[in-house]
Amino acid sequence: TLGTQTDYRDGEAQTDPYSPEYIVRSGSVPEILTLATLTWGRGLPAGQAEMEIIDRIREKRAWEAALPPMDSPSNIAKRLKMMEAMERKEWAYREEEIDKLQKVQMEVFKKLLQRREEDRNELNAMRLNDHWENHQKAKEEKMRKIQHDCALMLRKLIAKRKNWMGKLERRDIIREYNDFASQTYAPLSRNGFFPDNNSDYYAVKNYYLNTFAGLCELEKSAPPSIFPIKIKAPKPKCIITKTGYIKRSGRLEVVLEQVHQ
Repeated sequence: TLGTQTDYRDGEAQTDPYSPEYIVRSGSVPEILTLATLTWGRGLPAGQAEMEIIDRIREKRAWEAALPPMDSPSNIAKRLKMMEAMERKEWAYREEEIDKLQKVQMEVFKKLLQRREEDRNELNAMRLNDHWENHQKAKEEKMRKIQHDCALMLRKLIAKRKNWMGKLERRDIIREYNDFASQTYAPLSRNGFFPDNNSDYYAVKNYYLNTFAGLCELEKSAPPSIFPIKIKAPKPKCIITKTGYIKRSGRLEVVLEQVHQ
């Protein structure tokens, strides 16, 4: 019993009515409708395979038009024979398509296997290269250690060869003090010398500098002329009033001088 009034007319809210894309006349089947499923990227633009499909559709339509009517037993037998022949032809064509698809899949599988084999060979080559580099580093380190040990043994042999008879030599003090690498200047720890034990041997320990009583005694012994200290008070950079305050203009002048500098 109630109604509502809208702000818009019915004509403004009306949508576009449905209209089909095409209209087929009764009793006719246009050939173009057989290609309605083809779209851009999926059959269009048409290639060799699409042209073969179109030819097959035309042949099938011609075959359907050539089928005898089912008005007599002979025509029915002839129609069944033609349909069996067409079915065998369709199966042969389907087998051919399956063979083509299998060949394409086989080529794709071959490429994938080849790519996987190449990636695996590349990975194996990288691993072998890493192993080779590690072995080379270990080899160089071993050679370096052998050379170091060889130089050490040569130095020991040279040192033993100097006194191969095992004679006792008298100490040459002049030669030891002339050679700064001798035991006099740089004694070795394996000979019983440990420099860390006497690390404070050369430290300066002065009674007059390290103790308060020594400082007092040093002050008493010093002449009185060195104690008076004359310090000149620096002149103020600003203008000071009689009360001891700095004028504001003086502070401003100092700031301006600093900025100028």
